[in-house]
Amino acid sequence: MSKITKKVKDILSHYESDNPGTKTNLARILGAGRLGGTGKLIILPVDQGFEHGPARSFAPNPAAYDPHYHFQIAIDAGLSAYASVLGMLEAGADTFAGQIPTILKVNSSNSLSRAKEAPDQAVTATVQDAIRLGCSAIGFTMYPGSDQMFDQMEELRELTAEAKACGLAVVVWSYPRGGNLSKEGELALDVGAYAAHMAALTGAHIIKVKLPSDFIEQGEAKKVYDKHPVPTATLADRVRHVTQACFNGKRIVVFSGGAAKSEDSVYDDARAIRDGGGNGSIIGRNTFQRSREDALAMLDKLVRIYKGQE
Repeated sequence: MSKITKKVKDILSHYESDNPGTKTNLARILGAGRLGGTGKLIILPVDQGFEHGPARSFAPNPAAYDPHYHFQIAIDAGLSAYASVLGMLEAGADTFAGQIPTILKVNSSNSLSRAKEAPDQAVTATVQDAIRLGCSAIGFTMYPGSDQMFDQMEELRELTAEAKACGLAVVVWSYPRGGNLSKEGELALDVGAYAAHMAALTGAHIIKVKLPSDFIEQGEAKKVYDKHPVPTATLADRVRHVTQACFNGKRIVVFSGGAAKSEDSVYDDARAIRDGGGNGSIIGRNTFQRSREDALAMLDKLVRIYKGQE
């Protein structure tokens, strides 16, 4: 059962325009699993088959080729939600109905496409699919900086309006990429805060961004950061600034786990997110590419970190 704590009520109060259906679905995510009621989230995302291909995603742990594997590990770990694409959710929708909040990723890309300056994603699912599958939210990736950004924003506007009208929440993956952005700039603090802010401005309930470096990409932004210094020395400082960019913390912000890395790095990231006031992690490859036993141990420790127990 969802835990409607004072913390959850406070978070929901920031979404002043939303109908009871949308707030109920947000409450389901905030109240689910072992972090239920704390205001912290750990979400398992499995859209990497589209993004990187099946072998690059699942060969390190062949059990992960089975869609049921991901549902089960998210449930057994006591996570807040499971996010995936249409076919993956359809493959377990009946078996796992009602056992964990789900998020339908409604657009996807693939690594076979050519789009260096203009990365884009195709809309691969609908709001009606999300309702049919019992999802609590839709998810959408946008690429601030891409030459396709304006078209993406218009797609997101339509999907967001429909989702909210149907009582669903909206999760936006906001990943700077393309255009004139340098590779280093994709993770720059100024660019990451800007991308997170844009996601909030589009009406996202939950914003997913990458952890920022202390690099400043934009010349005009650097002048402002120099004149009005922002603490950037630690990752927690930078998380705090990104969270500040999301309406001074009035929007839920979770941070991507990124490419596979060492266990200690994953834990250090989580502590920085917690200490910087972020709402949690959305972590995929760093868990499902490990064995089930190792993944559950990692997720257990992450839960304890977000509870302040480690």
